[in-house]
Amino acid sequence: MPSTATVTHVVDDKFDTSTGSGHELRVEGGDKETGPGPMELVLVALGSCSAVTVVEFLRKMRQPFTSLQVEVSGERAETAPKVYTKIRLRYLVGGDVDRGRVERAIELTESKYCSVFTMVEKTAEMSHTIEFI
Repeated sequence: MPSTATVTHVVDDKFDTSTGSGHELRVEGGDKETGPGPMELVLVALGSCSAVTVVEFLRKMRQPFTSLQVEVSGERAETAPKVYTKIRLRYLVGGDVDRGRVERAIELTESKYCSVFTMVEKTAEMSHTIEFI
């Protein structure tokens, strides 16, 4: 079954979105007073996809992590369409975890299982760091 989304113009640069699963979000161009912009959402999608997949692997590996945070930053091209050219993910992992297993979980996430990563890496140079807290 295909994924769906609807984007409806509200006023000025504001748009209300809804997903096929029933979630709603205000998206905004310009000043972003009431919602994130579309390119910010690309970073959110990448960080979310990575986090969900890493957590899934850590659970399967029986790693007692207590926290996971993924910080995502990106640099964009200076000319249109201003795609991301460089993206850096910073994984902050808490708990008494095996470093090798965490690294493996991230490697599997980025090399095969995070579909957003696979799409974005086609235009951006990707890198990551891991911090154990």
